Amino acid sequence: MKASQAVIDILKDWNIKHVYGYPGDSVNNLIEGLRKEKDEIRFIQVRHEEVGALAASAEAKLTGNVGVCLSIGGPGAVHLLNGMYDAREDGAPLVVITGQVSHDLVGTDNFQEVNLERMFDDVAVFNKRVTSGELVQPLLKQAFKEATTHKGVAVLSIPDDVFEETVKEDKLRSTVQSNYRYFPDKEDLKNAAKLLQNAKKPLILAGKGALHAREQLEEFAEKIASPVIVSLRAKGVLPDEHPYNLGNLGQIGTKPSYEAMEETDLLILIGTGFPYRDFLPDDVPAIQIDVDPAKIGKWYPTEVGLIGDSAEILARFNEQLFRTEDRSFLEACQKNMENWWKHMDKIANIEEGEALQGPHVMHELNDFVEDNAILSVDVGNVTSWFAGFFRMTNQDFVVSSWLATMGCGLPGAIAAKLKQPTKQVWAICGDGGFSMGMQDFLTAVKYDLPINIVVFNNEKIGMIKYEQEQMGNIPYQTDLQTMNYAAFAEICGGKGYKVTTKEELRHAYADAATNNKPTIIDVDIQERAPLPGKIEWSQAESYSKHMWKKLMEGEGNFDMPPLKTVMKRLF
Repeated sequence: MKASQAVIDILKDWNIKHVYGYPGDSVNNLIEGLRKEKDEIRFIQVRHEEVGALAASAEAKLTGNVGVCLSIGGPGAVHLLNGMYDAREDGAPLVVITGQVSHDLVGTDNFQEVNLERMFDDVAVFNKRVTSGELVQPLLKQAFKEATTHKGVAVLSIPDDVFEETVKEDKLRSTVQSNYRYFPDKEDLKNAAKLLQNAKKPLILAGKGALHAREQLEEFAEKIASPVIVSLRAKGVLPDEHPYNLGNLGQIGTKPSYEAMEETDLLILIGTGFPYRDFLPDDVPAIQIDVDPAKIGKWYPTEVGLIGDSAEILARFNEQLFRTEDRSFLEACQKNMENWWKHMDKIANIEEGEALQGPHVMHELNDFVEDNAILSVDVGNVTSWFAGFFRMTNQDFVVSSWLATMGCGLPGAIAAKLKQPTKQVWAICGDGGFSMGMQDFLTAVKYDLPINIVVFNNEKIGMIKYEQEQMGNIPYQTDLQTMNYAAFAEICGGKGYKVTTKEELRHAYADAATNNKPTIIDVDIQERAPLPGKIEWSQAESYSKHMWKKLMEGEGNFDMPPLKTVMKRLF
């Protein structure tokens, strides 16, 4: 068989259903192999390779399985880098196949030749150039294993002439995946249990490593009477209005989460690498649960580190721990959170005829998103508004959480709809992020993907504008050219809604929720700072704990009492 067919066979072995990319001269022989197998593996032709890599990364985040993207060598391979770094930073397994000039021309500075091994060296956990057809199978099998094992990016650069070589079935390596697990030492479990039993104000900070452990986390929090704070990526691990949930922490966080961190006497870190040390307690013992031993104590000094799966470890605690009777800290935090929701509702509600603002547009979306929908959230002010004003129940969402690259919203929605065609899919985008990759709305139209894209249109790169002002600078080059994204949707063959009023917004949401076409809802919004409450950016000194403390403890900033006052009133 040809080496190109060997590639296809390995993709089938790993149950790959979509390959994102762009055809071209140095991968044409592999493209021909994909054409012959199009009923089993769909090649999704994107309009820009960066979108292909971001979509493959998003697919890996949503499913936990390997995403695959493909491009020519040279310029195409360069375009993949942003999506590759996004996958690396968020621990998404990704296999990347790129072309290269013919192997007998490598090193001759030929047309479109780029030193791909050097270029990919930083981003990849596995990075090889294939020099013969016989190496295609063993190296591609290893690439999949490395991407899966290390939750990272594995790259093969293959000259196009190699795809044409005749090869035998590889007997050296298999695609078998071995299952294994870690579990903590008994002494560590004993020490952790002692800390839990002695704590008066325990507090859980849950990350994406807890997403699969909702049931165990909920029982654990109830048993030890602990509120739960979530990282951005873990939003939804408990429904946002769950009685134990205090919301996010940090720059996009809630006042109750900030105040709970100030009061806690035991921090329990579950599957999180939350890096913002300033938002964590100054001197409080901590228990950390993580499947990766290298993460224990990396961002916060840990009293006890428990290596293993969060669901298994929490289940063990749930079996062994007694229910905490003193629930005063939890109940005070719950009352604090009730006050917070009332405060946020006041911000989100506007009168008919008032100009639309980001919080209101996000808040209204709650009424139209189905319980099992998938949301792809872009980076910018919309990230803050999504964290604060969209109340997740059982939905899933994807975002570029660590690299925080603008332009991730549309690729994530494309990947989500391809993997879950029966589920409702929404992309939440600012006009800056969406316009970075808007050409790939055509991809959604081409493959008949009925995704709904909400564009928050203030004709500005809003977050950057406020950052420039915060630094004492005059905003420069943050204004965006006027663009009618609804008209763009119609021209592309999709459905577009131009929204300027509250009534138009609800009408557009209702129609988009039921139609079967790729849709853009272009919402004109008034300029607004991305900070919580009614705080203006000019009141903030910097993105730091000093700033946050000033905001959260400032008199008159919030129409709600602080946690200390709530605790005194209740107990």
